[in-house]
Amino acid sequence: MAATPSTSAPYASAYATRRAELDAIAVRDWGVVIDGTARPAAGGKTFTTIDPATDAPLAQVADGGAADIDAAVRSAQKGFETWRRYSPQGRASAVREFAAAIRAQVEELALLDAVDGGSPVASMRGDARWAADHLEMFADWALMIKGDTYPGTGTGLHYSRLEPYGVVGRIIPFNHPLFFAAGKLGAPLMAGNAVIVKPPPQAPLSAIRMGEIAAQVLPAGLVNVVPGAGPETGAAISAHPDIPRIAFIGSEGTGRAIQRASAQAAVKNVTLELGGKNAMVVLPDADLERAAVGVVSGMNFTASQGESCGSNSRLVVHRSVADELVARVVELVERIRVGVPVDETTQMGALVTREHLDRVRSYVAAGLAEGAVLATGGDRPEHLPHGCFLAPTVFTGVTPTMRIAQEEIFGPVLSVITVDDDDEALRVANDVRYGLTASVWTENLRRAQRFVDAFQAGYVWVNDSARHFPGLPFGGVKASGIGKEESIEELLGFAQTKVVNVRTDWDA
Repeated sequence: MAATPSTSAPYASAYATRRAELDAIAVRDWGVVIDGTARPAAGGKTFTTIDPATDAPLAQVADGGAADIDAAVRSAQKGFETWRRYSPQGRASAVREFAAAIRAQVEELALLDAVDGGSPVASMRGDARWAADHLEMFADWALMIKGDTYPGTGTGLHYSRLEPYGVVGRIIPFNHPLFFAAGKLGAPLMAGNAVIVKPPPQAPLSAIRMGEIAAQVLPAGLVNVVPGAGPETGAAISAHPDIPRIAFIGSEGTGRAIQRASAQAAVKNVTLELGGKNAMVVLPDADLERAAVGVVSGMNFTASQGESCGSNSRLVVHRSVADELVARVVELVERIRVGVPVDETTQMGALVTREHLDRVRSYVAAGLAEGAVLATGGDRPEHLPHGCFLAPTVFTGVTPTMRIAQEEIFGPVLSVITVDDDDEALRVANDVRYGLTASVWTENLRRAQRFVDAFQAGYVWVNDSARHFPGLPFGGVKASGIGKEESIEELLGFAQTKVVNVRTDWDA
């Protein structure tokens, strides 16, 4: 039986209504999914995944390794040979059926992510639907997977065609487990590839369940899921010579390790969606009420406890309006309902693991040690005595060289940096090694355009934050990664160009 560590109201009342579902999660088998079937890891090992809201064991999960990755590659190669013969419309039809199957299991998948990853169940329902939306979006682009014809020189016909890589490895992070596991299959599948998914060890359950759902509607071997407790599983994907294409979402350090391991194994195409230390710049002529709301929503406090590479974790604000803006931001932050993720009224849940909580708290301590001022948060909410909870946190008095202003915290910590003019704001915004997102708030379009031109970031908002839009390429520059997602660019990135020359002038 799944454990609840406390009989206090925030835990007992929320978990009581979910007891049967939680018990079912605890007792079922969570294996690797290879060739359309779930089974134990080749070495027979398992690891324990933890409910971060309670610190209690949640389930035993197969601990896959190199042998499982090799088996998954062989399965994927067979699945690919079947899938590559589907017409584009046939692939689109199958992917839409997969999306419908995800929609049919939204409640189950959302609960898995809530208890396994710590985010509110209401938010995770949105993630499951977002995953289905992405699958359908890529299915809609089925006929965009095409080549070109080229002007001839009187010697014949010249054209290109797009062909799949074959087997793709996708290594995904813990902050949106189901969305990244399912939604990120759309592009490689529609391009004609088979996929091996490596779920995050902190929150693997929804990806495993997704693999089981995929096996019900897609050809055997097309989607394989291999969880693992440590870096060995991902390293096996990087090192496998028969996985020519890898897409990774996660930290800069791990991304660079994947690049190194991949280069040592073979010539591979590796795309990386990595970290961010994103700046939101608020200028004196901005609508401060809307900007304050944008600051809080852009920090992703309520979507993922600030565990997001896209969070605007640096608020760069003109000194003349800083006090007014920060007072409103603090007021809005303190209204956020932090609670048990399975509670329908919870707006912000638990950080994913005790280890990660300790890491984020170390940044809170570093901020205080370096002289930043804690405006709100910084500690566990009093009504939540157990689990990996941290109140949403705002620091003022932050200078650009402090660790909390330079390093990605990946948690609910916002750093406020004041500046005196636009030039200083731009210097501060760009003075980090990351370049994922940025935003500027101003009523002056010409002023806004100057920031748009100068921001070193791949995804920019003017008078907005956080929102992604279907079809717009998402991705960063500098240490934030290589490649674009959520777009035609992502779809085409999972195909290779073959050029064909047909000579027809033999009688000339």
